[in-house]
Amino acid sequence: ATISSSLVMSSILHTVSQQFWSPNIWLPPNITWEHFENREDYAQFYDLLYPLPMAMALMVLRLLMDRAVFRPLGRMLGIGDKARKMPEHSALLEAAFQCGQSDYESLCSNTGLSDRQVRRWMRRRSLASKPTKLDKFTETGWRWVFYLTAHVLSVWALCGKAWVWNTFHCWYGYPFHTIDREVWWHYMLEMAFYWSLTFTQFTDVKRKDFWEMFIHHIATLSLLILSWTNHMHRMGSLVLLIHDFADHWMELAKLARYANFKKCCDISFIIFMLTWTYTRLGIFPTWVIYSTTIDAAQLVQMFPVYYIFNCLLSILLVLHIIWFYYIAKVAFKSLNSGKTDDSRSDSDSDDEGSDDLHSDEKKNN
Repeated sequence: ATISSSLVMSSILHTVSQQFWSPNIWLPPNITWEHFENREDYAQFYDLLYPLPMAMALMVLRLLMDRAVFRPLGRMLGIGDKARKMPEHSALLEAAFQCGQSDYESLCSNTGLSDRQVRRWMRRRSLASKPTKLDKFTETGWRWVFYLTAHVLSVWALCGKAWVWNTFHCWYGYPFHTIDREVWWHYMLEMAFYWSLTFTQFTDVKRKDFWEMFIHHIATLSLLILSWTNHMHRMGSLVLLIHDFADHWMELAKLARYANFKKCCDISFIIFMLTWTYTRLGIFPTWVIYSTTIDAAQLVQMFPVYYIFNCLLSILLVLHIIWFYYIAKVAFKSLNSGKTDDSRSDSDSDDEGSDDLHSDEKKNN
């Protein structure tokens, strides 16, 4: 009976695998996987395993740069690293804080504290768990290094490719597009970075757009995996090229802000805002999405994964529109206040909140 059940399960899994990997789903009509087998000059599915250990290596490199480069640099620039003092220990209040309980009446009854004291304890506990300014500086420094490296790598790998200047070349002869060594490395490193961001996002500085960013990472990885598997890597490389143009300017602006280099911060943010808007809301829909919906329809017979690819591109465009709102909000706020702040951050105003707390305590003492 056990052998029979194993055979049935094996048969079911085999059928499901055959259906999932059917070339009728992944490739244009009359094209099969056999066309690409044992061809090192074409993208291979097993290549997608390389970014996983590479992501681990990037996480280790990030840790090393954090300790050896950015923390010493931040301290040299006078960026604060003082952890906030924890409130007096209370097992009941700590348990309530960890589970997000907000029934203050019950907490007051169980602890014998007043409502004001309970709320003040919760506020102090929340501030104590937030990252320091130096923590944010080191995280931003790592992102700046990688985004700048990715931008340079993108330009180096793609500037001489015909499909960068004429998107019809993304579809001429598709899917029989060989993979150049520099494009292979470009893809692998970008995928490794997005895998590492996905893994570390849950421990990085928490931001208001946490879930939008998480969806962005998943959508980007899905696009890269799909485009690599069905040999649509020319269009995938264009998506990466566009995304790499602006991000390092934003990270540079944040580094300058943490270091109190106001003029550098303002100039970097203006460059970021103009570059981001032009590439993400201008070039991306009119160049990439136009090509995948209009150009491709003239040269390629449609297949199911093609529609999934376009759906993921549309998700990215929606996220770009959401982030444009955040960028416009920062720009409007900076014009009114003269300060450039990242409106996505939950902890950008921690210092102000801490000051309010100390003044509140002095009034009660």
